[in-house]
Amino acid sequence: MPIRRWYLYAALIVAALATVPPALIARARTVRSPHPRVHLIQDMDAQPKLKTQKTSTFFADGRGLRPPVVGTVARGELHADDHLHRGKQADQWATTFPTQLTLPLLQRGRERFDVFCAPCHGLDGDGHGVVAVRAARLQEITWVAPASLHEPKVREQPVGQIFGTITDGLRTMPSYAAQVPVADRWAILAYVRALQRSQNATLEDVPPEARDELERALRRVEGAPLDAAPTEPAPRHAGDADH
Repeated sequence: MPIRRWYLYAALIVAALATVPPALIARARTVRSPHPRVHLIQDMDAQPKLKTQKTSTFFADGRGLRPPVVGTVARGELHADDHLHRGKQADQWATTFPTQLTLPLLQRGRERFDVFCAPCHGLDGDGHGVVAVRAARLQEITWVAPASLHEPKVREQPVGQIFGTITDGLRTMPSYAAQVPVADRWAILAYVRALQRSQNATLEDVPPEARDELERALRRVEGAPLDAAPTEPAPRHAGDADH
């Protein structure tokens, strides 16, 4: 039985129409359009919401942005160790470090000190960093010179108090809590203590096996004969050999 002609035409039309969806899909994947695409299944992508700083009639205070629930603590942000996170022990400034002092810790502290502290306090902590020097040259009337870390009032502070200064800021010094993590703050403190010790140590602080070499360096600076018998000088600072 011969196939009727209109059957053939219908089949051709159906085949032609079947190519339209794939063609439209291919075009949609390769051509940009200013109009949003058809979203048949919403999946909660389109729902009523309040953007930042928008008001709401649902809440009594009219605010759309809800404040945190009192007592809420973010995951991993409990910070229950006051010694580590606040520099305090029994509501007093801590006098000890919460971690062991190691050479890698000091090296990390020096690196972070040079980045965040040295611009104002100077590489040696004397308060004559490049920012302070430039401000002095420009005679900025609002500039407050940074303190020297070797002043007695700073040297005598407990390490926890200096940690608090880094964390919360003091007078014109801003807080560095956002820039410097807790571990790096203690590393910086370890290096600050090393700086302070280097400028205020006495000869008695030098290990006995290194004292002879230091004495020879001191006599060389003072112009005394290297083979001269050591005398009993007044207590001197180990850092005097650098001046």
